Amino acid sequence: MASRIMVVDDEHEIADLIEVYLNNEGFMVYKFYCSRDALDCAAKTELDLAILDVMMPDIDGFTVCRIIRESRTYPIIMLTAKEQEIDKITGLTLGADDYVTKPFRPLELIARVKAQLRRYKRYNQSQADRESIITYSGLMLDKNSHECTLNEIPLCLTPTEFSILWFLCENKGRVVSSEELFHAVWEEKYYTNNNTVMVHIRHLREKLQDSAENPKYIKTCLLYTSPSPRD
Repeated sequence: MASRIMVVDDEHEIADLIEVYLNNEGFMVYKFYCSRDALDCAAKTELDLAILDVMMPDIDGFTVCRIIRESRTYPIIMLTAKEQEIDKITGLTLGADDYVTKPFRPLELIARVKAQLRRYKRYNQSQADRESIITYSGLMLDKNSHECTLNEIPLCLTPTEFSILWFLCENKGRVVSSEELFHAVWEEKYYTNNNTVMVHIRHLREKLQDSAENPKYIKTCLLYTSPSPRD
């Protein structure tokens, strides 16, 4: 899917020129000549990068950058006709990732756009990788590879055992009923006398060298329902 880039500049010739070059590179462009329309787009659209002119007539680019940064992490490149160092510092402090001074060579701007997008995609990938790994007290589970280690020693878990342990780790600190666990792992109807879950829990405890009496990883809680008072 093409990267979505927002271009904001009140100088129509510059905004139109940037749009042409970005389109030629296969990017999807959202072009605006005023900041208010751009902010409305930024709030409703999943963008991959923004190019903001600093000297806008309605809302300056610094303010637009600050507002975007309150909820978005995609790269922001600032455009300005000023060369003062303080402007660059202001933009970068507010969350801009790069700064281009007018007049600029369009191909240089495109090169900077591509560089920022590469960094952003690598960052997102590393975030996704981190979200696929759970660690807890010497235990490590990798959802992508279905690998599990205990104190850096690989454990041989079946796919079902891995799914059970992953679900329990995701809900660490919360009581999970056998019925909820069964629904999450087997995705089938649960019957009260079904001991499938507990059999797998017992196998997991053995592999984790855990015990029901003094558990470190999986603790079993017995829930009792009080009888209803009779009239």
